[in-house]
Amino acid sequence: MKRRPEICEPSWKKVWGTAALSSAVAVLIVRNFFETEKKIRHPIRADYAAGDDTFVRTMGQLLGPPLVEGNSVTILQNGDEIFPAMLEGIRSATQTITFENFLLKEGRVWKQFATALEERARAGVKVHFLQDAFGSNCLRGEDMKRLRRSGAEVEIFRFYQLSQMNFRTHRKLLTIDGRIGFIGGAGIADAWSGDGKTHGLWRDSHYRLEGPVVAQVQQAFTENWMETRAVVLHGDDYFPKLEESGAVKAQVFRSAATEGADSARMMLLLSIAAARRHIRIANAYFIPDDLCLDTLVHACHRGVKVEIITPGPDIDAHLVRSVGKMRWPKLLKAGAHFYEYQPARFHCKYMIIDDCWSSVGSANLDNRSLRLNEEANLNVLDEGFAAQHIRIFEEDKSRSRRITLADWRRRPLEEKIKGAAGLAFRSQL
Repeated sequence: MKRRPEICEPSWKKVWGTAALSSAVAVLIVRNFFETEKKIRHPIRADYAAGDDTFVRTMGQLLGPPLVEGNSVTILQNGDEIFPAMLEGIRSATQTITFENFLLKEGRVWKQFATALEERARAGVKVHFLQDAFGSNCLRGEDMKRLRRSGAEVEIFRFYQLSQMNFRTHRKLLTIDGRIGFIGGAGIADAWSGDGKTHGLWRDSHYRLEGPVVAQVQQAFTENWMETRAVVLHGDDYFPKLEESGAVKAQVFRSAATEGADSARMMLLLSIAAARRHIRIANAYFIPDDLCLDTLVHACHRGVKVEIITPGPDIDAHLVRSVGKMRWPKLLKAGAHFYEYQPARFHCKYMIIDDCWSSVGSANLDNRSLRLNEEANLNVLDEGFAAQHIRIFEEDKSRSRRITLADWRRRPLEEKIKGAAGLAFRSQL
């Protein structure tokens, strides 16, 4: 007697399993690589100038926290100045340390920071360290283990969260006792050592803050700490009463993919639209989207002088440089001046508008910073601070090579091909 053929249940299970897996992969791709929030698409035209009362109110209301008076801001240049100042701040802590970081690499610099944080934690200081998952090669290193054993609270931002793996914290924030703040672009790695003039090492800027604006640095940290650890940091240890420390009016604003994703981009667009005389931009990864590009071109057409410093051949991301250069022709034809920094790897992120308004911090001028990453920038309305940064801009420019439209057209064929091909991935760069 012939046996009846078995029903192919395993095949159906395989089909359903494959379908479920495909659906899950599709969801992860959509969640990670497709924008869910509306994006500003219409041109912004400002009938007010940078520094006007209307401009100040607009920035305060649209970006979140208002500009507050009574602050002092110290510009720190490169690892030779940045790391000693941050370490001195950590070692002086008596109550709390909150520290959020993106790039962290094993080496001498990280060991110094880990040792200083460990010592303060063992002394009874409440230490909270938030490190991005994708920005480190030593999450399970010995220094990190020692830091955890010391009593410091260590959290990894969006670790193993597949649905959000493309969204990172790019913020660099350090607050000491709620009274001293640091913000900027420097990572914690040996590659940031030196004076910004050595091939293979980074040229960067960071900023030390005192005064009421420090509470806004702390606020930006606590936002990500609550998201990661679900704990609220509060009270005098974190938000003490802050007296005036100087004459600078400033604001720390934050942007995130989950909330207010377009705020960094909006700040950029409004600042450029309000420029009347001069725009100076120094940026490590300059890949403006169409609206940002057109807003800069419009500034050129209304007589604003536009100068932009970008990295030269010494860069960690050659594809990004090639893609960024594909965005240059319209600006070059409109009269913008481009410069490529030569001695070292250029990682600065600062902008000065009309000698009075400055924006500095962690945000690059690319889609990843303006739409995907968690970012934090310091905005300063102060002519004295702007003058200091203009001197720095001129120093950086003196170490850079100007690139004309003719130079752009003569760039190597390999760079042209790489840039054209990479444009398809511009939304992730």
